[in-house]
Amino acid sequence: MIHKFEKNGVYVVLDVNSGAVHVVDEMIYTILDHYPEKGKAETITQLKEKFNENDLAEAIDEIQLLIDHEQLFSKDTYIHNLEFKNRKPVIKAMCLHIAHDCNLRCKYCFASQGDYETSDRSLMSLEVGKKALKFLVDNSGNRRNLEVDFFGGEPLMNFDVVKELVSYGRSLEPIHNKLFRFTLTTNGVLLNDEIIDYANEHMDNVVLSLDGRRDVNDFMRFTPNNKGSYDTIVPKFQKLVEKRGNKNYYVRGTFTHFNKDFAKDVLHMVDLGFKSTSVEPVVAKPEHDYALKESDLEMVFSQYDLLAEEMIKRHKTKDDFSFFHFTMDLSQGPCIVKRLSGCGAGSEYVAITPQGDIYPCHQFVGDEKFKIGSILTNEYNNHLSHEFKEAHVYNKEACKGCWAKFYCSGGCHANAYNFNNDINVPYALGCEMEKKRLESSLYIQASLMED
Repeated sequence: MIHKFEKNGVYVVLDVNSGAVHVVDEMIYTILDHYPEKGKAETITQLKEKFNENDLAEAIDEIQLLIDHEQLFSKDTYIHNLEFKNRKPVIKAMCLHIAHDCNLRCKYCFASQGDYETSDRSLMSLEVGKKALKFLVDNSGNRRNLEVDFFGGEPLMNFDVVKELVSYGRSLEPIHNKLFRFTLTTNGVLLNDEIIDYANEHMDNVVLSLDGRRDVNDFMRFTPNNKGSYDTIVPKFQKLVEKRGNKNYYVRGTFTHFNKDFAKDVLHMVDLGFKSTSVEPVVAKPEHDYALKESDLEMVFSQYDLLAEEMIKRHKTKDDFSFFHFTMDLSQGPCIVKRLSGCGAGSEYVAITPQGDIYPCHQFVGDEKFKIGSILTNEYNNHLSHEFKEAHVYNKEACKGCWAKFYCSGGCHANAYNFNNDINVPYALGCEMEKKRLESSLYIQASLMED
């Protein structure tokens, strides 16, 4: 299987199974509409009025050489490597819900403004947090590098416990030969100099929530008394990023039906001094007025095109920036397990609530059908592990013939379940946007190769 597309005179061909990417000329791009399904002679006959016959013959020989070397139309070897399904689950990452409370009331929040539809606004105790980190260590097998995201709600509402847990995690490292990588996800309202300095010293990554332009951000992200958050958080984010140096961070926003021109929001972030950006499409049921619709896709796609052109234009200038969804590793790519099964929710990744309940990921929290244990009662009966491991691209009908399957790995399980009541049926709107982002990423890299 191959996927090919053209953008502004750049012709890109992706060999789906090998991952090989070819930047070609118009002639080879056109030949691939015919060859190898049609033979060499027939292909030349059909195209000789547009291209020189000798050039066509040479190009077809080059294509055949790539086919022989399994760089085009390569066989699918992944399907024979599904033994990972039989492996004992090894947890390598944890979303630690340090706070089921929030000081903002964002309209689109999947966590119901922090309480996850439980009507129980609560903060995680130090005891529960320690048990969670020890649970991660005990269930990580030989995995040395472990990921922990301090999440909410708003985790800075429980900052003292965050600090205690970082210290506790560091104390576990030499004993168990582990290395924790901590991430803090925050809306920024409570940031101050002390917290900024602490985060920059102890957090391997920081995710800063901002939707872009002031009016866009404040329309969705406001306080309980309906005041916008932009003017409060932007100066704090700028200070944190300026002092952070070369350590990882990104400013993450959400675009909705109301700001389909979200490229302006990304570029506004860049103008504010934020080089690492991410703006995600909102995932919401159609009854919400801010939900994205199929009719929005044309506008959404145009925004990805605009961002791609801006990234190319600004490359290696003082105004360059990164966009999370355009990050694509063509040198080695994800491992086979990642390609087939995605994020590892329900097997390699778990979420822990302030009450110590265990869920497959943060987006399933609050749905009792997906509760898989409790660290307080030492109960971990992951009866869903098999179901989640089976939700790989070869068991999803929509994925089997899709060229993007080894890059999106079938999409988000939670989105699939929330829209289709089945983790094996991908969220279709998300699929279309993912394919567009992948094409944009390939186009950027192809364009920069030609510079």
